Amino acid sequence: MSKHFRELFSPRSIAVVGATNTPGTVPNDIFTNIMRSGFSGPIYPVSPGHTAISGARAYKYVLDIPAPVDLAVIVFPSSVCKLALEQCGQMGIKAAVVISAGFKETGAKGRLLEDELMKTAAKYGISVIGPNCLGIINAEEGVRLNASFARKMPEEGEIGFLSQSGALCTAVLDYALNKHIGFSKFVSFGNKADVTEVDLLQFLLEDDKTRTILMYLEEVSLGNKLVELLREHPSSKPILALKSGRTREGGAAARSHTGSLAGSDEVCDAAFRQVGIMRAADLEEMFNHAIALTYQPLPRSNRVAIVTNAGGPGVMAADTSVESGLQLARFSEDTARDLKKALPRMANTNNPVDVIGDARADRYDASLTAVAADENVDGVVCILTPQSMTEIDSIAHLLCRVEKRMEKPLLCSLMGGADVASGVEILQRRHIPHYTLPEDACRSLAAMVRFRNWTGREAGTQKRFDADVARARNITRGCIERGENCLVEPAALELLSCYGFPLLRHGVAATAGEAAAEAERMGGPVAMKVISRDVIHKSDVGGVITGIADAAAARKAFDRIREAVLAAVPDASIEGVLIAEMAPRGKELIVGMKRDPGFGPVIMVGAGGVYVEFMKDVALRVAPLTERDAREMLEETRSYVLLSGVRGEARSDTGSVIECLLRLSQLAVDNPEITELDVNPLFVYEQGRGCRVVDARSIVQPGLRQGGSDAAGHL
Repeated sequence: MSKHFRELFSPRSIAVVGATNTPGTVPNDIFTNIMRSGFSGPIYPVSPGHTAISGARAYKYVLDIPAPVDLAVIVFPSSVCKLALEQCGQMGIKAAVVISAGFKETGAKGRLLEDELMKTAAKYGISVIGPNCLGIINAEEGVRLNASFARKMPEEGEIGFLSQSGALCTAVLDYALNKHIGFSKFVSFGNKADVTEVDLLQFLLEDDKTRTILMYLEEVSLGNKLVELLREHPSSKPILALKSGRTREGGAAARSHTGSLAGSDEVCDAAFRQVGIMRAADLEEMFNHAIALTYQPLPRSNRVAIVTNAGGPGVMAADTSVESGLQLARFSEDTARDLKKALPRMANTNNPVDVIGDARADRYDASLTAVAADENVDGVVCILTPQSMTEIDSIAHLLCRVEKRMEKPLLCSLMGGADVASGVEILQRRHIPHYTLPEDACRSLAAMVRFRNWTGREAGTQKRFDADVARARNITRGCIERGENCLVEPAALELLSCYGFPLLRHGVAATAGEAAAEAERMGGPVAMKVISRDVIHKSDVGGVITGIADAAAARKAFDRIREAVLAAVPDASIEGVLIAEMAPRGKELIVGMKRDPGFGPVIMVGAGGVYVEFMKDVALRVAPLTERDAREMLEETRSYVLLSGVRGEARSDTGSVIECLLRLSQLAVDNPEITELDVNPLFVYEQGRGCRVVDARSIVQPGLRQGGSDAAGHL
């Protein structure tokens, strides 16, 4: 990797540039945190006007330090950070954490300061985390570096945490300390002016000390690079992401169905799912899943056994298990016999196993031992409710012993608060996943199953079709050169023809006479549709007439369409009509693409027709698609049930839809000027009869870079 991560996370020496003697300030806390964290290398405070900081000799300038320095932690005011980094570069320092705020987060003036800072970093090849960040922590034994202004050093562990928010980091650290959750690396990356979340993710993927990766993101401006990284390096480590901003933001209205339906959060969801990132709803869910994935072996499959001393919580856990995709295990005859032998007559020996309220450690031991040994069980959830005879601490110690000899995941729920606190502490110190509510334990076990299924699946393959790329680019560039941004239907169909889409026979007429001639040429019932950049929903304004039988009817239809459209949209510019052969009715789908500011081209498929935006039955993926991506996104839609054949209907030709999605993916990647494109409807016929494009429309924008911010204003 090109970034200097060894110097950032395992430095041999550190300079704190801007340290002060004033307690309770960030510059002082940074210095004292490094000193108290257990870092064994030399620490050099740089502080003009001070001869010592916290008893350590201080230097006026970075250049005064008499020995080599690996890492600079800069806490000067933003106005002088550039000068400090300049001296770091002259000193040969290759890594810096800029804690200071006052950069692009404050506006235009701050952005200029940040740009100058990065020019200096580039000049000397310095890798910079920040600015405007909490700092970094490496809890690894032998390093023990807390270069942050967090209150406490976390325990060492195998979880790597990346956060765009520094304030959130302090709350997470306190939460984790309370639950004895340890970290390998803990990073607040702030403005990510140099080292980005993608750089840090790649670092953690390659870090031997990190088993599970957690990310908090406020925006995903580098989504295309994130997807590219995980496509090229599929992760064997669980990655959980919490992204804020789930609600749809305001902005310019989309010009297509795809643009309307593929909001930024929906795209983020789809992209994460596509590359195996598990998106958490909140911090608690993120850590619930993380402790299970980090501290327990993965289940072989989805069959769960539940052991409880209370019937109600056992039933709730069973319901949640099934709702989350788990299956209640059917015990073997040997297990059933062992449970009946060990438990009282009134106990329930079916799954969930109810050891009843007066159970002590011996009943839990016998039950857990029996179900854990059963080949039909892939994971165990153990529930305890505190009753007067319940030996909470003894059962907690027993769970530690059982977990040690199990080769399957064990997740526990000691329900309550004060009464079970000591037992919970025993479990958490041994890193046995504990959940206040058993439903959360079941959901986390289901997350483990999903991750196991993800890691066990075959890699997808990309298929490339023969295409007339030069002609396609001429079509889009011609539109742009004419000062237009919309490819009306004839041009959009010509674009699709360059990539081999299945089109209907069609022609264009600018006058009623031409319409009559085209209808006669086609020799059969035709459909006529208005051609106008000012009309999106043509049927809503009388811009579509179907079933036109002959030339005379076509002549009349031309005039009717023109009159109806101008009555509904008086200022509409009408270029003519498109005349196409009547397609046999089929199942109606929409396939489309939108160029997302962060993720680049996004492909959509779902229920099509005039109700597409009301049905909102769509699935998304980021291009380029693999065949597996295309198949999975189609199967995600509710429409797939209809395509599969219901009530005696023949199965639809889903293979032809998948091929259209792959062709559209290739088109989107090849033509970065296209920002939105709809094929709606796409008629899908019975197996073996393919599909046909019935209508198409596209939006183009000049100078667009894939995944770049240039798209933001349009989308």
